[in-house]
Amino acid sequence: MTVTTRKSDPIMATGVTAAVGEVDIPKTNGTPLSALLSSGIGVFILGVLTTGAVISVDLKNALVLDKAVGPLSGKTIYAVAAYVLAWAVSYFVMRGKNYDARPIFIATFVFVAAGFLGTFPIFFDLFVPK
Repeated sequence: MTVTTRKSDPIMATGVTAAVGEVDIPKTNGTPLSALLSSGIGVFILGVLTTGAVISVDLKNALVLDKAVGPLSGKTIYAVAAYVLAWAVSYFVMRGKNYDARPIFIATFVFVAAGFLGTFPIFFDLFVPK
């Protein structure tokens, strides 16, 4: 590959032509897939905590980190902590590697769908103790 500089280039104002060797840098997808998968895990944990707070009064009380906000404060903080922890672990496991993206996409979709379902009253009201 040959690179030609322009006269307007302040660093290489001489217009010198330099030959530069091509370097093949392998493209890996482990890092973005780890972020994707861990975001699904974070959503799933939010759904589990939301449904769990309806089922168990003890869990609901344990999730109150700020009295003005109520159990929502604990749900969101623990869900974000689960995301960050899952991302850190999966990043170190998956970085620099190449994976088939389809199973990761499917797992992320399943986690997000299950977590999203767990945040709807129509779903978690099924578990309300009577």
